[in-house]
Amino acid sequence: MSNSNGMWNRKNSVAIKSQAAQSTKPEIRGEVERKRQSWLRPQLSYGSVSSYDSTASYTDSYSSDEDEGSPRDRQQKNSKGGSDFCVKSIKLADFGRREIEIAEQEMPGLMLLRKRNCTDKPLEGAKIVACTHVTAQAAVLIETLAALGAQIRWSACNIYSTQNEVAAAMAEAGFPIFAWKGESEEDFWWCIEKCITAPGYQPNMVLDDGGDATHLMYKKFNGTFNTLKGIVEESVTGVHRLYQLSKQSKLTVPAMNVNDSVTKTKFDNLYCCRESILDSLKRTTDVMFGGKQVLVCGYGEVGKGCCFALKGLGAIVYVTEIDPICALQACMDGFRVVKIEEVVKHIDILITATGNKHVVTREHLDRLKNGCIVCNMGHSNTEIDVASIRTSDLTWEKVRTQVDHIIWPDGKRIVLLAEGRLVNLSCSSVPSFVVSITATTQAIALIELYKAPPGRYKHDVYLLPKKMDEYVAMLHLPTFDAHLTEPSDDQAKYLGVNKTGPFKPNYYRY
Repeated sequence: MSNSNGMWNRKNSVAIKSQAAQSTKPEIRGEVERKRQSWLRPQLSYGSVSSYDSTASYTDSYSSDEDEGSPRDRQQKNSKGGSDFCVKSIKLADFGRREIEIAEQEMPGLMLLRKRNCTDKPLEGAKIVACTHVTAQAAVLIETLAALGAQIRWSACNIYSTQNEVAAAMAEAGFPIFAWKGESEEDFWWCIEKCITAPGYQPNMVLDDGGDATHLMYKKFNGTFNTLKGIVEESVTGVHRLYQLSKQSKLTVPAMNVNDSVTKTKFDNLYCCRESILDSLKRTTDVMFGGKQVLVCGYGEVGKGCCFALKGLGAIVYVTEIDPICALQACMDGFRVVKIEEVVKHIDILITATGNKHVVTREHLDRLKNGCIVCNMGHSNTEIDVASIRTSDLTWEKVRTQVDHIIWPDGKRIVLLAEGRLVNLSCSSVPSFVVSITATTQAIALIELYKAPPGRYKHDVYLLPKKMDEYVAMLHLPTFDAHLTEPSDDQAKYLGVNKTGPFKPNYYRY
């Protein structure tokens, strides 16, 4: 029992326990024990109870739902009776909505874009199939697109990065969303197909992250694919697929390469990864970085972000590269460039960030020392050859969510994070402000392709026009109370630029 100050009264606890022990009747003992257990549970203040139902705690709902079967086997409805969605549990909607509200506060550029364009509705008539990470930040993008007039059906591009509570909040808001954390491979493709094939829904735009929605539509629903007005792709992997289709003259719609836009490459890839790699490793392994030997495979913007962060906390960082320019940058930044075989026996942490396949093979994994942590920061889940260690001679031991021990016959074990998938979105979170920059770029790319007059864009892959990159940056400057200097007419003429931009030629490297 609690006294008026909420303090536990130990005397009453002892008395109740004594009554339970002395009672000879089972029903009395049971009743006494139930009372004792109810007093043992922490009591919520009136304010807590009034803000949400005490029986719907986030932890209880989430953990109980985790034990249930596939969401595909359950019929769920939101408060308005809608059922065009498939999520882990609609009960988590209130918690997801609060997370979205927090994200909105850290995504000023995207919210400003929404405010400026919600009246004109430049995406009126757009029917978008979206296949992205299902996070609070992505939810802000989806709701922005809806505010600009679009209809969206949404699935996840990664089976581990979905925030179940956010998916529930979007389902409650009426969005057709098909995503939950821990989907099987079959579930993954089923969810995307549900977005493409809805009765009465003829998609005319694709918002993709990894190219999976584009790939499925091209392979299985080619008629729908050929009628698209445009594709917006964010990832290295997806962009690579688009360029392959274009090179083979199989791309029948215009596509926008957001991944290589300045605002994506220089901000999301660099600054986001610089912060999220440390968070991912700390949350999953509690590792201390000082003095650790770390190998980062790839020195693009993602690799640079990882290296700078790890170096700042005292790690000894090595880099592998195939590109001599990136390798020279790494050398000038103070990192030793090596081949993986030269250091694989000695490193404590191995991070891939290349966008390539089989960068780390079974041969490399066999040579790693006991306790080495292995993870992937590139988009593709093929960088680490995980299939090669799913063999009968090795034992998989689950440590915690997204953390596995892979044990060799001699007792050696390595720590694999997120089964080789994108570790920061699977095991931690990403800074909302940086995501705002990328999401704003995606929204503007969708508007540009959708509103473009016939003939402006051919069946090819395009970069976002420089002027639009600058506009994305400008939307985020007020957050820092930044004031741009305006060139005089004479200065603008001297540089050969317009006073309002763009200020750099397309070939300029920031």
